[in-house]
Amino acid sequence: MIYVSLVVYSYCELNNNTNLVRTYEYIHIYTYDIYHVLMEVIENHSFCQFCGFKSRLFTRLDEAELEFINGFKTEYIFEKGEVIIQQGTPIKEFLYLKTGLVKLHFLGKSQKDRIISIARPLDFVSLLSTFSNTEYPFSITALEKSIVCSINLDAIRQIIQKNGNFALDLLEQVSRSSHLVLQSTYDIDEKNLRGRIAYILLWFSRKIYHRDKFDLPISRKEMGELINMTTENVIRILSEYRKDGILNIGGKTIEILDPDFLERICKWG
Repeated sequence: MIYVSLVVYSYCELNNNTNLVRTYEYIHIYTYDIYHVLMEVIENHSFCQFCGFKSRLFTRLDEAELEFINGFKTEYIFEKGEVIIQQGTPIKEFLYLKTGLVKLHFLGKSQKDRIISIARPLDFVSLLSTFSNTEYPFSITALEKSIVCSINLDAIRQIIQKNGNFALDLLEQVSRSSHLVLQSTYDIDEKNLRGRIAYILLWFSRKIYHRDKFDLPISRKEMGELINMTTENVIRILSEYRKDGILNIGGKTIEILDPDFLERICKWG
C-alpha cells in the first residue's frame, strides 16, 4: 500500500496534478527502506509545496507560506561520517532530516563523546536547541547518506509570528522531542549492561529497519557512547549473545535469532 501511494504521488508531482498532490501530502511514511528506494526521486524534486516527505508540521502552512519557506531553504546531501553541525557553531538555521540517519552527540569536559540520540527521517534534528541557545550544544553527524533541509531561522520566526497553529504544533514537537530524549536516557540508564545491549538492538530492529536482520549503522564504540558503556563491554556482551544463540553476527550485520528472549532481557535486564 505504501509503495503504491508513493508511486502515485511521484506521478502526480511530475505531472503537476495539484489536487492529487495535496491529497498525498498527508501520507506519512515510517518504513525505513522506502527512503532508500526513492532517494533519487527525492533529490530531484525539492519544492516544499510538493514534498511527500515533509512533516505533518508543515501541513499547517498554506501555499503562500510554503513558497516563502522554500525561498529560504537549502538541501544538503551528507555522506556517512560527515559532520553536519559542529558543537559550538552559531545557530542560524532550522534543520529537518528528509532522508537518512544521523546522530546527535555531545563532547563533555572530559573529552568523552556521548551520543544523545539518533534521528530518523522526518525528525527536526536541531529542535532541542534552536530556540533556547545561540550555539549548538551538540554535534550532528551522518550515520549514512542523508539529506538535510536547512531553513533560515529568521524565516521560521516570521512564520511563527503569523501562524498560530504552526507555532502551537512546533511547541508540541519541541516538547515531544525533549520527552523522547529524556525517556530513552532513563530507559537505558535503569538497565544493566545486558539489558542496554538488548534495548538498542531491538530499537534498531523495530524502529529503524523493521526486520530482524540488518546492518548496524554504528560502530561498537558508538554503541557504547549511546548506551553509556565501554567498547570492551559492548563487544563482550555481543559475543555472549552470539554464543547463546540469541544473535548471529557477521561484521556489521546483526540477525536477531530469538527476539522473544532478547525482549525479556530488555524488559528485566
